Amino acid sequence: METGSGHDAGTVGTGRPAQVGPTDPAGSAADPTEAKGPVEAADPTEAKGPVEAADPTEVADPAEASGPAEGAGPVAAAEDEPVWIALPPGLLRMRRLLLVVWLGLLTLATALVPGLLAGPGWAAFAALPPALAVWGWTLLERNWRSWRYAERADDLLISRGVLWRRETVVPYGRMQLVEVTSGPVERYFGLASVQLHTAAAATDATIPGLDPAEAERLRDRLTELGEARSAGL
Repeated sequence: METGSGHDAGTVGTGRPAQVGPTDPAGSAADPTEAKGPVEAADPTEAKGPVEAADPTEVADPAEASGPAEGAGPVAAAEDEPVWIALPPGLLRMRRLLLVVWLGLLTLATALVPGLLAGPGWAAFAALPPALAVWGWTLLERNWRSWRYAERADDLLISRGVLWRRETVVPYGRMQLVEVTSGPVERYFGLASVQLHTAAAATDATIPGLDPAEAERLRDRLTELGEARSAGL
């Protein structure tokens, strides 16, 4: 029986793995680049397909983009609605001042005349004019707010009234005379009125309590439109 040398035995007994042949690099730890292969960057054109540039000459049809026009009727009706113009507040101040003056004089007359002629008890009727003044103060404001006018393409609209609303349509072609008037009290408050005379007396109308500049502008415009419509007829 042959026994190995002590050197060989010690080499075997050390517990270290024996190296067989030269060290092979392939036997080392696995290279991730060899295991998975080369990493290729994803081509965005292959993932989503070719991107086509939008043609600038093609314009989106607004009817297709927004669909059928819904509510066109109410919009058109809103455009046809007249643009109403209210009267300036100077007319309300003038009427309230006249109310206070006249009812104040009536109060004095009611308190003095019956009291002197029939006795002090009759002077209680002097409380009636102040009560009428309070009621008329509110009523005048409501009446002032009810007045308004609107210029349309073919006619002029005038609306007024608190309990009974009244709306007058004055065609431009039927106007014969448009004049501006201003009494002493109106001039004191810087107001003027526009009077419209037409072929039919039933359609005559008046717009009171306007600023003098607005009254003159309205007179000139209505006269011009009336002449143009009459020439067209």
